[in-house]
Amino acid sequence: MGGEALIHKSNSNPASSSSSSTCFSHFWTSALRTKTLTSPNVSTNHGDELLRRLGLFELVLIGVGASIGAGIFVVTGTVARDAGPGVTVSFILAGAACVLNALCYAELASRFPAVVGGAYLYTYTAFNELTAFLVFAQLMLDYHIGAASIARSLASYVVTVLELFPFFKDNIPNWIGHGGEEFLGGTLSINILAPILLSLLTIILCWGVGESSILNSCMTALKVTIVIIVIFVGAFEVDVSNWSPFAPNGFKEILTGATVVFFAYVGFDAVANSAEESKKPQRDLPIAILGSLLICAALYIGVCLVITGMVPYKFLGEDAPLADAFSSKGLKYVSVLISVGAVAGLTTTLLVGLYVQSRLYLGLGRDGLLPSIFAKVHRTRHTPVHSQIWVGIVAALLAGLFNVHVLSHILSVGTLTGYSVVSACVIALRWKDKTANRIPSRWTSAWREGVICLVVIAACGFGGGLCYRLSSAYIFLLIPGVIAVIACAALCLRQAYAHPPGFSCPGVPIVPAVSIFFNMFLFAQLHHEAWWRFIILGVITIGLYAVYGQYHANPSSDTVIYHRAPLQEAQ
Repeated sequence: MGGEALIHKSNSNPASSSSSSTCFSHFWTSALRTKTLTSPNVSTNHGDELLRRLGLFELVLIGVGASIGAGIFVVTGTVARDAGPGVTVSFILAGAACVLNALCYAELASRFPAVVGGAYLYTYTAFNELTAFLVFAQLMLDYHIGAASIARSLASYVVTVLELFPFFKDNIPNWIGHGGEEFLGGTLSINILAPILLSLLTIILCWGVGESSILNSCMTALKVTIVIIVIFVGAFEVDVSNWSPFAPNGFKEILTGATVVFFAYVGFDAVANSAEESKKPQRDLPIAILGSLLICAALYIGVCLVITGMVPYKFLGEDAPLADAFSSKGLKYVSVLISVGAVAGLTTTLLVGLYVQSRLYLGLGRDGLLPSIFAKVHRTRHTPVHSQIWVGIVAALLAGLFNVHVLSHILSVGTLTGYSVVSACVIALRWKDKTANRIPSRWTSAWREGVICLVVIAACGFGGGLCYRLSSAYIFLLIPGVIAVIACAALCLRQAYAHPPGFSCPGVPIVPAVSIFFNMFLFAQLHHEAWWRFIILGVITIGLYAVYGQYHANPSSDTVIYHRAPLQEAQ
């Protein structure tokens, strides 16, 4: 019996080993699949396309609407408490860093103008399927938690505006809008108004892109108008002596402030996810991405100059610094305007966030990485109704049952991951367009050598950020910088780059490489729990891909509309 058992065991090992090898081989082969753009002349009238209704003006307003929320009335003052009037330079530095990312997004938005997908699509084409799925997961967690958090903030501001009327003053319980009614030791935090607001916005988004664009345009116009009024009124209250000293705590606080306010610009990338609904994507997308970023930068800088000129930076409040500044000057009506502007700002930020999420789910549904129900587009409304409803349900559950504000410190991981990978995609796609490299390598392919250089630059950015965070000696800051420069030099001298059609990011590979370095530098400034979130979510995502994605994904499916826009649309 023992001998028979031993023989049986020894005979089963090769089969088991072969099966494991086959599974791993299939996983690896699937993970490395890429998506290829089809010919511009391919006909793809499957009835599942979105409707092209967005012009340049609407696209710019989407970018501005996604970027400027209530934060413009808060973050400017809170950062100024540490950086002083030098907060203006913080916003300029952060804006300059965002311009590098925006240039990369602009090139790829011009290169892939006909379809949804954004960073996910770019990664799928430039690198591989698994990396694209990982990017999607990191972005989507940011979007889901962010939408729920914004919905709660919007509910709170709506209640604040309602309480301006005597009938509602002190008559609205916490469980309706302000914060929430806590149960089970704070594990649950019930909020009724946030899910109601999310439901209304979801209905508008399902109704049609035209209708949601009108709402976004009106609310963004109101928000920008209020910001301009605030700047104009505040300019007459400025005392230039408050701008001296300009950097009371030194340049390091200004640089630290730049790492904080960088996230105030996040949102311009939403324009890239509007590609399939843009009338003239190849022309309008790059202009809208860069234009919306520059408009936001101008508004932020204007608010910074006003708030630091009105009140000495030491006396700025923490919760509502801008409103407090105007109240101290006897201009309480401006505080009312700020509350209305905050409602408009949060509405547009939430609306665009929900819109972008549904388009990303649509892209993955088409590719088979998610169930096909996410790929369905309504025949008459031309909106991804199923994806939109799913996004609204997730946000409503999170906002209605949990105090998601406590999770804010693990956000921004997806944003920085997406920005870094998009910058890398610009470089990688320039390689793929070139048939030959300048200097062939004996020990590895030119492709792998280039990818290694990109990884080294990212690692140096993270290492430099850690050294800065820990206040290490300058020599430790210099070492990662020098290594990154050497890797960038290798990218310049040992790779050949093609000139892409449409908008071209200048200074490739230097501009994308600097963008990657700075993004990872910021990554190192995040809370350590955000790093754990990145690792844990990555492991879960790989598991989901191994169980479902690798068997259902079909990057060559003819139902997927990944083609360049016809030439007449680009003109």
